Parts: sequence; C-alpha cells; structure tokens
Amino acid sequence: MMMLLEAIPEKQPATLSLIYTAGLALMILWLGVGLVRGMRRRRSALSSVAPADMPAEVRRRLGATSTNRGLYALRWLFVVLALTVFGFHVYWARYAPVTNDRFQELSYKDLRNRRLAESTLRGWILDRTGKLENAIALYKRQPDGKIEREYPLDREMAQLLGSERGDAGLERALFGASSQAVPEAIDVALEHDVKLPANLDVQLTISGDLQKTAVEQLKDRHGAVVVLNPQNGEVLAMYSNPSYTIEEVRDEATWIKLNANERDRPLVNRALRAYYIPGSTFKTVVSIAAFINGAERTQFTCSGAGFYAAQGSPPIFDSGGAGEVHGRLGIDRAYEVSCNQYFAQMALHLGPERLKHAAQLLGIGTYDDPADTTRGRRRPDIWNASAPALARALAPAEAAIVTSPKIRRYDLALEGFGQGYAGQMTTIQMAMVAATVANLEGKLMKPKLELNQPPAVFNQILRPEQAAEMRRIMGLVTQGPEGTATSVFASTVTPQGISTGGKTGTAEKEVPIYDPKTGEPKTVKRYERDRRGNVIREYEEIVIDREKKRIDSWFLCIAPLEYPQLAIAVIVEGGGYGAKAAAPIAAALVLKARDLGLLGQVANPAAQHAQPAPGVRQRQQPRRQPTPKPAANTKQRIAARQ
Repeated sequence: MMMLLEAIPEKQPATLSLIYTAGLALMILWLGVGLVRGMRRRRSALSSVAPADMPAEVRRRLGATSTNRGLYALRWLFVVLALTVFGFHVYWARYAPVTNDRFQELSYKDLRNRRLAESTLRGWILDRTGKLENAIALYKRQPDGKIEREYPLDREMAQLLGSERGDAGLERALFGASSQAVPEAIDVALEHDVKLPANLDVQLTISGDLQKTAVEQLKDRHGAVVVLNPQNGEVLAMYSNPSYTIEEVRDEATWIKLNANERDRPLVNRALRAYYIPGSTFKTVVSIAAFINGAERTQFTCSGAGFYAAQGSPPIFDSGGAGEVHGRLGIDRAYEVSCNQYFAQMALHLGPERLKHAAQLLGIGTYDDPADTTRGRRRPDIWNASAPALARALAPAEAAIVTSPKIRRYDLALEGFGQGYAGQMTTIQMAMVAATVANLEGKLMKPKLELNQPPAVFNQILRPEQAAEMRRIMGLVTQGPEGTATSVFASTVTPQGISTGGKTGTAEKEVPIYDPKTGEPKTVKRYERDRRGNVIREYEEIVIDREKKRIDSWFLCIAPLEYPQLAIAVIVEGGGYGAKAAAPIAAALVLKARDLGLLGQVANPAAQHAQPAPGVRQRQQPRRQPTPKPAANTKQRIAARQ
C-alpha cells in the first residue's frame, strides 16, 4: 500500500479527501435523522411524574426539557457549520476554476494540473507564416533522448506566452488542463487514467520578424508596442520592455526576484496592463466624439492669453506657452499642430455625456467617481478568441476616464487634451483607437491572436466617409506642412512611397524614487497624530520625485492611408516628446512591415479623399495568400521530424 502511495503523490490526499467527504456526509445524515426524531418526541420525561396542573413556565425550566432544548440548538448550529464547510468545498472544487480570478492565477500550483499538463504534449505554436522554421514554441529531441519544449523567441514572446507561474498566458490558455479534464479524487485514488485529446498546433497572427523589430526598437528602454491590422483585428506584434525569458522564470527564486522588482516590472505586460497618461494622442478620442456628434466643423480660437475653462481656473496653453498661438482654427489644423486650447474647448462643447458615449463605443470605461478609474478591472470582452480561457488570460486592464455630469469645467477641459482624469490609458486601447480611424468602414474590430479565428466587430463607431476624413486629418501629422511628426516621416517613410497618418503625444508623470540595488520604491516613515500630538498610527509612504517628472513619449500611426493595414501604438517611458522617441519606432515598424509584405496592395491615393455615396459598397480586402496547413498535432509533428 505504501509503495502505491509513494508512486502516485496525489493518491494519499485524494483518498483522505474521499474519507473526509464520506464522513461529513454521514455525520450530516446522522444529525438530520436525530433532529427529525427529536421533533417527534418533544415531550419531557418530567411529564410522567409532574402534576398535570404545573405551570408551563416551571415545566420549561425543569428536568431534561431544558437540557434537550440546549442540545437541540447546538445540533442545528453544527449542521449549519457543516453545510457551510461543505459548501466551500463545492465552491472551490466546481465553481472557482471558472469564476474566481485569483484561483485561476494560482492554479499552476495545483499538483494535479501540473502533472496532467506535463504528461500531455502541447501543440506547436507557429507565427502567421505557418512555416516550421518560424515556430514560436515547439518540441525538440535533446542529445540525451529527452523531448523538451523550446521557445526560439523566448524573450520576445515571453509576456504573451506566459509561464507556469503567475498570470496565465497563451501556453496555459491554449494547452492548459481544463477543469473538466483534471482527474477527480476518486479517479486518482483508483488510479484511473484521464484521456486527453491530442493538442492541435496553433497558428498565431503574430509576425515573428515584426516582433523582433519591436524588440530591437525598444532595446534598453521601458515601454510597449502594439501593432494591429485595423481591417480584421489581427495582432501583428505586441511587445513590452523590460521583458524576461521563460527559461529563467522556471526557477522559482528568480521569478520571486523579478516579481519584486517594482522599478522595471519585467513580469508586467505594459501593452495590456500598465496605465499611462495619453497626452495628445487622446485628442483622437475627442475627434472621434466630435465626428459622431456632428461637431467636426466647429472652430475655436487659440490665443496668447490662453483659454480659461472657468472663472478662477488656471489658463490652458499649448506646449510652447503664451508664445504658441494658432488663432481661429478648425479640427484638422488643430489636430495637425496638436492645439491644446482647441481640444479643451471641444471637450466642453461636447460635454461629459457625449464624450462618455464615444468612449464607451471605443471600449473605454466611464465613471463618475475618479477612484473607480484606478481599480484595474479586466476587459476580456475586447478579445476575439476561440475560448473564454484565452480571453481571460489576455484581458487588458480597463482604460477609463471620468465623465460625471458634475465634473468641473476645468477638469473636463484637461481631459480634452489627454490630461487629468484621462490618465488611465493602456497601449492596446490607444492602438484600438487608431484602428477605428484606419478601418475603411469606421468599425472597431476585436483584436485576435488566432489566425483562423473569423473577424469580429466590437462596435460600429464612424460612418465610412467620417473615417476617411479622419484618416486625411491624421495624414497631416506625418505629411502636412505643420505636422508634429512630418520631420520624422519625411526622412524615412514618405520617400519610400508609403503614405501614413499619426498622432504624437507627450505626458508628464510623477514617479517614485527607486532603490537602484533592489528596484523597490524608497519609503519614509510617517506618523499620524491626534489633536494632542500623540502618535496614533505609523505607516510607510512612497517617496515621489517632485523635482523631476517623467516625460513619456507617445505615437499613434496608421499605414498606408489608402488602405490601412497597420494601426500602431507606441509608448516610451521617459522618452520625451512624441516625435523624439515614439514616432521613429513607429516609422521603423512601418518599413519592416513593408519588407514583410504586410502592407498589402496600395490603392489609388485619390480614392482616400473621396466620400463614397450612400449605399456604395467599400472595396474588399486583398485576398490573403494561403498559409501552409500545420500538422494535425504535436505527436505527428515529432514523428515526422524524427
């Protein structure tokens, strides 16, 4: 018996769990029978000797009647407690794997899950080319004869693939043991085999070569890149830096060390779950709101005295201060020169309710209480995935703004150009904003990572002619005479015959001072005192660098303008102005996509500015070249390679 228990480590706890469950059920049954019998025999033994005319109050206080009443109450209390314990057992065994996020995060520690996952060969993961030499995850036979899982793009794809620890990634979402497949305690105790179907290979929308370019461009810098195909939602590249390797986090001590590094946060996917102040890139959201509500022809004045949103509020200037004056201007020139005063006035003109409606269409959360915008809710609903587990694993933190009807005019004006209460944006959310403009029909497509997953629409946001006009306006930023990124693209992308659009963004953010050795924020002790000066509480407060704010660099990009195949969002922490750090990265990604054939067929540029008549169908997408069909499953793949 002991040999069997040693051979299968789970057998002993499984057997004990069965014994516990059986004993608990027997005890509940016994107590239930006792209670039923007690209800039938409520007469006390005192009745046989007590006078018939004894007062009822005296009878209740004498003999076994009082004792039985106390035991009766204790029995019911014990039954309730036993049912509560059993209910918790049922919850954790049946419902937590589906409904409890924390349980899902820690499921990798379940020995049953780990043994089952390790005993089953996972499918190969291929990039969008479908070529074996471009595999992202595969099995190889080692010199000692063992077959081991390898990751050719280990660091490049680590935050998407995930590891066996912490939040689930693609590996665990695609190939992890489901709650239905995990063996029950009785299966383990009786040594029943749990048969799992062979895992099929998965072909992603990711371009391995474009992913490598994103890694090269973000080298030695903190930030993130997201590249989408706006017509079908395909994720062509997604990278966050600093990153890690799957190999190094197999060691638990290393994983704990990386998890404790608050300065670099290598385990956090900045593309999905890091909040940033969007700066002027948020003017794209306000522009979309203006088009939705028919306010795109509204003009405002930008003056050297600044714009006062309310009496007594500070004046709003552009980045050049009082010396930067644009006069009377419309939305196209305001977007081209990135005029803060214009978009502050546009936000007030639209009002919080209209801005709220547009934000919700784009997938941005809207709240009345500023505290609700920082709770980090997850949004699995934005993903176009074949299984809920995959959508949950990749669910981004919810981007959010404040749109309370009672919001101060000054705060609403700040939101208009991406400051204040608009400071909870994610990189993928801003890529989705750019993708909305880039979509020929004005639709926001759900992002997807599985190549064979049919496209799905998140929301219809703009009319086709409105989207076309917004693409023209975005084109002024990279190709117009006053465009904030014209100088960057004029020397690299435009001479290659590629027409682009974009939006720069710059945001100041207060950040903690970090310990250079540990990577943890520096703290100081603070004391809370009562009115008499007595210390009532001692706590640690993170030290904020008040002297030097971090200036983040943003850039949104779409290309080519005639038939956009790319919608890019780039954030570089501490990169300075948007045109300085983020825009060159986007330009490099556009050129690499061109080399990889990802820009598709470029249509007649004149068609970009034409407004289609009502009822005229948009051009269909160019036909995708057929991709090689992967082998049925990993076992067949290994057999074919040997």
